[in-house]
Amino acid sequence: MTESPLARIKETVAGAPRTWLVTGVAGFIGSNLLELLLQWDQRVVGLDNFSTGHRRNLEDVRAQVGSARWGNFQMWEGDIADTAVCVKACSGVEYVLHQAALGSVPRSIADPQATNQANVTGFLNMLVAARDAKVKRFVYASSGSVYGDHPALPKVEDVTGKPLSPYAVTKCVNELYADVFGKTYGLACIGLRYFNVFGRRQSPDGPYAAVIPQWVANLLAGKSCVVNGDGSTSRDFCYVENVLQANVLAATIGTPAAVNTVYNIAVGERTTLLELYAMIRDRLVPFRSELQGLEPHLGPFRPGDIRHSLADISKARRQLGYQPTHTVARGLDEAIHWYAATMAK
Repeated sequence: MTESPLARIKETVAGAPRTWLVTGVAGFIGSNLLELLLQWDQRVVGLDNFSTGHRRNLEDVRAQVGSARWGNFQMWEGDIADTAVCVKACSGVEYVLHQAALGSVPRSIADPQATNQANVTGFLNMLVAARDAKVKRFVYASSGSVYGDHPALPKVEDVTGKPLSPYAVTKCVNELYADVFGKTYGLACIGLRYFNVFGRRQSPDGPYAAVIPQWVANLLAGKSCVVNGDGSTSRDFCYVENVLQANVLAATIGTPAAVNTVYNIAVGERTTLLELYAMIRDRLVPFRSELQGLEPHLGPFRPGDIRHSLADISKARRQLGYQPTHTVARGLDEAIHWYAATMAK
């Protein structure tokens, strides 16, 4: 992998601190964005209702950045479904990194109304508040799920299929709203279609936990892992460091043609679930030797899931200067140590 453009961006923004709003700041990706921006001596406003985010993530960021830099952070507790909360959070902000959402395909199938309330109503509230606050850039988290039932690989931004879950519908709506706000109101928006992001602070808890922390937690606890389907289902797993890079690139890119569009944010490599399981298991053997050669159980396919996912990231490379630094293997090398140390506590 190549050297990250983050060093160059840091030089650009560190000398002139800016004010950033990170929604979903107590979540997995949001807290990592908070840590990066505070390390760069930026002013950060955070918004979270703690429905899926965790206060422990914020405490961890505080420990990582130190008291002086932590003083540049202002926290608002509230829900993006509340218009007044969004207006308050956007006041005086230059850049919005909108990560707040109810994730998970199974969660959306179980409760489509809650998913719509957070991901559509909340998203529209944030767009209106950002427009009225005259923010310079609105960067938001979309998803590879928008490709739906379209079979072609790799996934290219302008070719999508029909959504396969309520969650995917909400992300499609986000992109439509952002496009209209760009054309109608001149709000500079960039959507980032995340592909299976993983890394530090991603929770293994709850029925909708992502597969990587869930399997790590199970294996460290001596429990078996279940692979949905026959194990050949594949994903383009993307380490969180790549996602941080994409967000700050999208927020600071000065090329007009790069704005008011969407980008795949991934690595451009496909890993099957069985391959992923083996990679995780083998990296945990030093912590639990009895895991050597342990095989998973196979379960039914999960409703609403796409079978295969692989991103074409050439558009993000070309227009944003995106250069992923972490393959799934390198990302797991870093993440496993964090998971093991954290879960041991």
